[in-house]
Amino acid sequence: MTPMVHASSSPSPQVSGTRLPAARKPSRTWAVVLAACAGQFLVVLDVSVVNVALPSMRADLGLSAIGLQWVVNAYSIAFAGFMLLGGRAADLFGRKRTFLTGLGLFTAASLAGGLAQEDWHLLAARAVQGLGAAVLAPATLTILTSAVPEGPARTRAIGTWSAVGAGGGAAGGLVGGLLTDALSWRWVLLINVPVGALVLACAALWLVESHARDGRRLDLPGALLVTAGLATLAYGIVQTEARGWAAAATVVPLVAGLGLLGLFVVVEARTKAPLMPLKFFRVRAVSAANAAMFVNGSAMFCMWFFMTLYAQNVLGYTPLGAGLALVPSSLSIVLGSKLAPRLMARAGARRVAVTGTLVAAGGMAWQSAMGAGGPYLTTILGPGVVMMVGAGLASTPLASLATSGGGAGDAGLLSGLINTSRTMGGALGLAVLSTVAASRTAGAATPEALTAGYALAFRVGAGALLAGAVLMLVWLPRRAKRT
Repeated sequence: MTPMVHASSSPSPQVSGTRLPAARKPSRTWAVVLAACAGQFLVVLDVSVVNVALPSMRADLGLSAIGLQWVVNAYSIAFAGFMLLGGRAADLFGRKRTFLTGLGLFTAASLAGGLAQEDWHLLAARAVQGLGAAVLAPATLTILTSAVPEGPARTRAIGTWSAVGAGGGAAGGLVGGLLTDALSWRWVLLINVPVGALVLACAALWLVESHARDGRRLDLPGALLVTAGLATLAYGIVQTEARGWAAAATVVPLVAGLGLLGLFVVVEARTKAPLMPLKFFRVRAVSAANAAMFVNGSAMFCMWFFMTLYAQNVLGYTPLGAGLALVPSSLSIVLGSKLAPRLMARAGARRVAVTGTLVAAGGMAWQSAMGAGGPYLTTILGPGVVMMVGAGLASTPLASLATSGGGAGDAGLLSGLINTSRTMGGALGLAVLSTVAASRTAGAATPEALTAGYALAFRVGAGALLAGAVLMLVWLPRRAKRT
């Protein structure tokens, strides 16, 4: 791990009524970064780790087709819906306390899901897992940015955090395949229990409590509105794949979600202590980085999904074989995330974000030329590596810009906001691109038809990334300014 550099001139957050020393010991900072990254790894891993285990879950618990879909959706909806609330809770109630609470809830829900005896037990556990993840995820980035002064050291730390998160998403298929084949589907959830317990113990010892002691209280009306709005919108998004965009089951929650979010904006503009101060959207770095993360996430989130389907449904790989085939891509996204801080020091965050996005778009365009057969080198390895290096290069500067636009008291909120943008962009992108792929296959299940559908999805994804690059060139500031 890259050593952290410390600046004694950086103001320190308050901790339990006292102030932290001006600089942390390198060993303590390393431990803080490690704990934050471990929590992020678990959260991102569980977005994808269950995918290869779904057939085994269905056979064991008698899940219906809709129930099987909600094994994934229950987690993602709760995750997206509560993340902004989790970010503000970290600022107000303590970063360490929020981290431990979220990780404890996530670990307990993993145990409950692994021991589920009925389908509804599993779905309830996945929803609580998502809630724990929503509390935990913003706290991981907040703890990291609070521990490391703004500048090159923080950029490297965020690069490590981005690399670990990317690695968690990339490792999901491989870890899920290994556990399902070697043990059972239950272990894709139970594996979180010993790991979560270990991270809890280490975090309790290593982390120092910090708050944003500015006299504000939690904006409960705003919290309820944004959570309900995001959860309802996410529900409508995931309905599109099964019901289509014109069905009432899709349109009603989409309209209701947008209406609740509109009401949230009205409330935030009028309240004295808003959950989401609208002034942040006047900060160019925050608004532009979140918009770019939303657009990029809509395409990049789908890479793993379609590549895994292509490997299994067209090329005939087993779940474990598909996971192994994507290992080089997994390493590439970690490499891109770790290279980004060094490039940012020379070229600036804006240029690195744009370059990474263009590289990912090129990889998607290459992937869209795939056929129903072909060598591993040109059908999976080459385009996968290019896509993932680009994704890694783009994510670190965007996260850095998005969290540099506010004071220390708003670190958790800004962390929650950028995570929400990525998650919601990914959910919308997956729904749209799945519909695009299905429209091309027209119900056919032959390798040629499936390949045509996946290829079209990658072409549309490449177009979205090109639009994201243009958005960044026009909107992202050359230098971020704090409020």
